Amino acid sequence: MNRTEITDVLRSVPLFKELSGNELKEMVNIAQNRQYKKNMHIFMQDDPLDYVYFIYKGKVKIYKNDINGKEQIVTVQKDGDMFPHVGFFRKGNYPAYALALEDTKAVVISISHFESMLLQHPQVCIKLFRVMGEKIVDLQNRLEAQILNNTYEQIIKLIMRLCNTDGRELSDGKKMITTQFTNKDLANMIGTTRETVSRTLTKLKKKEIIEVDVKGFIIVNLEKLEDELFI
Repeated sequence: MNRTEITDVLRSVPLFKELSGNELKEMVNIAQNRQYKKNMHIFMQDDPLDYVYFIYKGKVKIYKNDINGKEQIVTVQKDGDMFPHVGFFRKGNYPAYALALEDTKAVVISISHFESMLLQHPQVCIKLFRVMGEKIVDLQNRLEAQILNNTYEQIIKLIMRLCNTDGRELSDGKKMITTQFTNKDLANMIGTTRETVSRTLTKLKKKEIIEVDVKGFIIVNLEKLEDELFI
């Protein structure tokens, strides 16, 4: 990827859309192009936190392992997303693993260079705070769901969230979740068991609220799914 292509990638990232040509050029000068094959780790939990990543094309799973080695999926990042969201203005290690779910292209900038750029361009810093604020709200909603909702309701809210973050609207108004999540993946997102997720999805299929297409993608009738929370 040459500098022109890196410029196009950075211009597609919401964080940098308002930068002028000269300001964007500053970013290009400190950026690197990286490519990762499917199932390749981009970084490991507790590796030194030294780079921030902006996805050009692909999907990356961010996950952690608890003390018993059980996987907990934090999020799935896609085109235009940045990660990690922690580490700015502090030193430390990556708090999670990053795994390419498919062949992924990314622009990479060192944390030290990125922090210097943020200090020089407050408008980007403000945008970053907004992005991080959205992440905090998302985490608060997840915590609230764990405290206030039973497992069935948590799974419904998880599907609704995935429709919002990773969904594509179909011609009939339904939403297709564009990442192929296994029942185990879904279970690992909310700390339940694969069997519980499987039973819940079977129930939702019988009610014709969700379906799974031949490629394994989940298709959701959001209106019917939302109604399940009020039964």
